[in-house]
Amino acid sequence: MTQTPAEPAPAAPPPAGRILVVDDDPTVAEVVVGYLTRAGYQVDRAADGREALVRAEAFRPDLLVLDLMLPEIDGLEVCRRLRATGHGATLPVVMLTAKGDEADRILGLELGADDYVTKPFSPRELVLRVHSVLRRARAAGPAPTPGLVTAGDLRLDPQARRAHRGERELLLTLREFDLLAFLLRHPGTAFGREELMQRVWGWDFGDLSTVTVHVRRLREKIEDDPAAPVLISTVWGVGYRFDPVKG
Repeated sequence: MTQTPAEPAPAAPPPAGRILVVDDDPTVAEVVVGYLTRAGYQVDRAADGREALVRAEAFRPDLLVLDLMLPEIDGLEVCRRLRATGHGATLPVVMLTAKGDEADRILGLELGADDYVTKPFSPRELVLRVHSVLRRARAAGPAPTPGLVTAGDLRLDPQARRAHRGERELLLTLREFDLLAFLLRHPGTAFGREELMQRVWGWDFGDLSTVTVHVRRLREKIEDDPAAPVLISTVWGVGYRFDPVKG
């Protein structure tokens, strides 16, 4: 981690929020907690995965800063277990990863992490990413519009945030729901990953593999054969296109 003692926290006032920092390195944790506290957040900390699950339940944070390499229970398992709980199912997560851990980053995104910061990192950059993820989470995607969004046997209710294919309810995360709703509203149009990040979630920066991961997860939930998708097609050199099944 790179640290400049005189480096100030970002001046832009963040929304009020509670942050749980999980890192077993006391020096890293102390610096991160200090920067987030000075940025206006209420901060708690945990030193291992087991303690993180206990503190997440007691502290009820608005966002989790989570190191992947943890004793007791690693960060990926912490994320997996949180996603299976009521509060944790939609808890924004910013992961801290080692420079070469691309496979772990992708798996973390598949488990629902919202962003990651690679070690060594600037604490100021981390605070900016926390600001951004919290804003995105609180915006919760596009404002709901009245009426159902339908295509073939797919049916989405934006106000109730419920989705069905035929009689089967689809268990979608917030980001998956917003992505599917956007694609259903623009059938036959190909969108690049950067455009989807900006138009669906309002993200001005981030890892493009986030879009790839969410498309793959959507295919697993809506396609008859996710390995040979017919609803969400890959347009090589462009991105993705939704093609409703006719008849």
